[in-house]
Amino acid sequence: MSQFHPIIYVRGYAMTDSEIADTVSMPYMGFNLGATKVRQSWDGTVYKQVFESPMMRLMKDYGYTDAFSDGAEIDRDITRKSVIIYRYYDQADRDFGEGKPLSIPAAALQLRDLILNIRERLCGDNPQLLEEFKVHLVAHSMGGLVCRCMLQNDGISTPEVREMIDKVFTYATPHNGIEMAGINVPSFLGLWDINNFNRETMAGYLGLAGRPERVDSLDGKFSPDRFFCLIGTNQQDYGAAKGVSKWLAGKMSDGLVAIENASVRGAPRAFVYRSHSGPYGIVNSEDSYQNLVRFLFGDVRADGVMKVESLPLPPSVEKARQEGRRVRASYYFEATVSPRGARSYRLTERRRETFSAVLRKFDEMMKPKQAGLDTARSPVLFSTFLDSSKITVERGRTLVMTVELAVSATDYFVDGALWTEHRVEGEYLYRDTLTLKMTPVGDGWNLRYVTTDEQWSERGGSKAEFDGDSYLIPLSSKKGFSAQLRMRLQHRN
Repeated sequence: MSQFHPIIYVRGYAMTDSEIADTVSMPYMGFNLGATKVRQSWDGTVYKQVFESPMMRLMKDYGYTDAFSDGAEIDRDITRKSVIIYRYYDQADRDFGEGKPLSIPAAALQLRDLILNIRERLCGDNPQLLEEFKVHLVAHSMGGLVCRCMLQNDGISTPEVREMIDKVFTYATPHNGIEMAGINVPSFLGLWDINNFNRETMAGYLGLAGRPERVDSLDGKFSPDRFFCLIGTNQQDYGAAKGVSKWLAGKMSDGLVAIENASVRGAPRAFVYRSHSGPYGIVNSEDSYQNLVRFLFGDVRADGVMKVESLPLPPSVEKARQEGRRVRASYYFEATVSPRGARSYRLTERRRETFSAVLRKFDEMMKPKQAGLDTARSPVLFSTFLDSSKITVERGRTLVMTVELAVSATDYFVDGALWTEHRVEGEYLYRDTLTLKMTPVGDGWNLRYVTTDEQWSERGGSKAEFDGDSYLIPLSSKKGFSAQLRMRLQHRN
């Protein structure tokens, strides 16, 4: 079966009447927006790069077409390579509707009907085509909640409808609601439908029982493996509400949605240095597009987890520990993943500078029972999708990507006081760049790695051992840090 299916784009939240009017006036509801400015790094350096738009790139790279003809929607023959814009905001415009936005359940119901309409147009009464029919859902911000409502609310969809959804990709969706100054938006705040992002309200339209503390679960209604979450980490370039939003959302956000609220439990995810929208927005970026097409069409999934074995202390802190003093610290784990040939984008980057590094406490990793855990909470560094038909391939069948890794500690506290003796800022326990070379062999892989901070990546590299579940890459530093990067590689599509 082909991995190409019709794509339905579901746009995000439009707050004011003017934003709704701007939204309705665009044929592609924002999926057509490109960009020329790329913030190269966290320090604000800008260089020019033309990204035409996700819509244009899908047309150019994969042969997709829109569903518009002679000024009408879905007025041409639908094919497997059609992009359909779900225009659920049209009803909120007085020229086209009643002037009132649809509720999320009402929008989800119409999304279900749109999927069934596309199925009828594409398949007719052909039994085989009807059985094979699938669509991809691609959504920004609140659009992802419309998709989840359609998937999870038993009053809207059925298992048969859910089976028609092959994959779901969300950009910057507040899967666990929106918080301003650390407080979830209240349920009574009906102005501009902001209460759509209140967790109690969300639990209702997502069909979650009771009053769960978190609402980021698919509740067994859809496989998390087929649901991808792209998370923005650039808070400073979000300009909505004259900058008030990014200030209230805080640094660990995209300017509106907190990083910890932007993913679905158990789903693969990536982190990109983009803001919620605007010139540096998450939808209109090369980084996001590359994640989108690799998730939808790629044939390999690579997951990286770091199993920490030893976390050394600086000599002065170690001396204090040996004297019986109480030492406390947490650790940052940074990971940036790029496929071979990626000069202008990264598939994911978790960095301290962007407040997106993985943070783990010592006990969570080394003494889980003491932290109240059954097993160690090892840092999940990345879930990356690759496409062997793209330029990541070396010598025929070998996929190549680089992984920049860094491990550092927060401040050390000894007997509850900040330890300042011999303290040097910016010191790392471990830092290196791995070049990973993955060659399929039968049902498995030959995975070789090169540590390129001290060796040329052109070398053949060392072979990773396989333990029946993961490929193991040893990591160590002269300071005494040691760990294993556990890589899981899966064929897909």
